[in-house]
Amino acid sequence: MVECEYCGATFDDEDAHLEHLGEEHARELGPIDRRRVESAQDDDEGLPIVGLLSGAAVLVVFVIAIWFFFLAGGDGGTDLDAEPAGMEDEPLPNSGADQWISEVESFESQGRDHRSGDIDYDPVPPLSGPHWDDWETAGFYTETPRLERLVHSLEHGAVVIYYDEDALDDEAEASLRAWAANKDGQWQSVIVAPNPNDDPRGDYVLTAWTHRLVLEEDYDAEAVQAFAAEYLGRGPENPVR
Repeated sequence: MVECEYCGATFDDEDAHLEHLGEEHARELGPIDRRRVESAQDDDEGLPIVGLLSGAAVLVVFVIAIWFFFLAGGDGGTDLDAEPAGMEDEPLPNSGADQWISEVESFESQGRDHRSGDIDYDPVPPLSGPHWDDWETAGFYTETPRLERLVHSLEHGAVVIYYDEDALDDEAEASLRAWAANKDGQWQSVIVAPNPNDDPRGDYVLTAWTHRLVLEEDYDAEAVQAFAAEYLGRGPENPVR
């Protein structure tokens, strides 16, 4: 089953989910979801690009969405003056800088089997373990997706970055949004979400399959680059780097 993150409705497959997004949530979609909907609907002859919208209405929605996401910062309200660090859209090195990788904690895998229903994880945020059949897509989230989906994303080679909402500033948000927008492949995605712990171990917690790097205070884009260079796209299911 696939769950709509906008309204909670569930669907038997991804095609039905994408059709629902186009018809019911066209005005709410961020760039990544919009591209997924457009791609699915381009393959379906006779359907409009975004749900039932067409012509001038599509242009208006597109312009508003671009302004809202990139200038207003989406739900997070990024400062108009905040800019990414500049490295977020650069090719990743083959390995991460030792300054940061030497601080990474490594853990034994807790398994990779697929299950349904609620799953208890330890530690939280999880680094491996059983998970749902479906996974989470790249993006900057203002609400934490289901951990069961995020673990599946880790298995796919994702890097999931958790932030403390009280510590997130405009510059960090701009950088994190850029990482998520530029690394959005199924097998090497960056997902950014609020930390589900009431008392996070640090302001930012970077996770990959069986690996964790905690930034206790200040955000550093170079730390994200190093962690992504070392682990992004190198999950156990289908490593692509």
